[in-house]
Amino acid sequence: MKKLAELQDIISEALNRYTLPAQPAELYEPIRYILSIGGKRLRPALVLMACDMFGGDVYGAVQPALAIEVFHNFTLMHDDIMDNAPLRRGKATVHEKWNSNIAILSGDVMMVEANKLMMQVDDRILRPVLDIFNETAQGVCEGQQYDMNFEQHNTVAIDEYIEMIRLKTAVLLGGALRIGALIGGASTADAENIYHFGVNLGIAFQLQDDILDVYGDPQKFGKQVGGDILSNKKTYLLIKALELAKDDDAINLHNWLAARAYEPAEKVAAVTAVYNKLQVKQQAEEAMNSYAEKAYQYLNAISVAENQKQFLQEFADGLMVRDY
Repeated sequence: MKKLAELQDIISEALNRYTLPAQPAELYEPIRYILSIGGKRLRPALVLMACDMFGGDVYGAVQPALAIEVFHNFTLMHDDIMDNAPLRRGKATVHEKWNSNIAILSGDVMMVEANKLMMQVDDRILRPVLDIFNETAQGVCEGQQYDMNFEQHNTVAIDEYIEMIRLKTAVLLGGALRIGALIGGASTADAENIYHFGVNLGIAFQLQDDILDVYGDPQKFGKQVGGDILSNKKTYLLIKALELAKDDDAINLHNWLAARAYEPAEKVAAVTAVYNKLQVKQQAEEAMNSYAEKAYQYLNAISVAENQKQFLQEFADGLMVRDY
């Protein structure tokens, strides 16, 4: 059994060996660029970890793991265009470094490349693996669309938000694990269990991110605390606060959401004060813990020896015990 860091190293080495055509340079150089600027490579490492857990050959799962990483970066490239984001991992985004048309077309080729890599699985499992991959990819796109829709909606329900983060973030974790499990020889039942483990863990992780954006240590969190408040982003905290706020609290919250001129620190402090009064942090933590507990239940249901689950357990623990 290999530790997460070892699996990440295998992915990094495989990416270094991954080749693309030289021409047209404007099409392929942006792909090399976005794949080279870092990232933790967690999603492809999960493909390898799941394969390893069921006794499969980790090196035989490298190409489909790369497919997951290429697909993930494809979504980032297109998300950055939609968000008009200038930076990704501290470097210029592809559409800033080149232009939006190049970023769109290079992203399209990344989706093709991801499918080519995924097709390198054994023919005996090719159809189910491609079905999982395509279902996952479509789900991620649906989640992104819901997220964009929410920007235009005055009200969003908690269950709608959970469904959005399930699709946009969590299904890729689940899909990566499920594909790795099938490559490793897992039964259909165990592949389902590891998928639901990943999905519930992904939802819990995103809820934790919502909490940390308001209550995290800015020195450890790595980005501006209160950024979601400043952008009026519909997170679990804001949606729950809008649901619970009455009278003066509701007026105060809506006034800050409508404000166009304000001191950022003042807005963050005022909205956080409403959150504190309504105890939405505690409710978000309860929801986060509920999804984390579901994840561990699915992990426990997988029919392999407990020592074979060790590194996946440690991965989940590390993801959920953080203040950054």
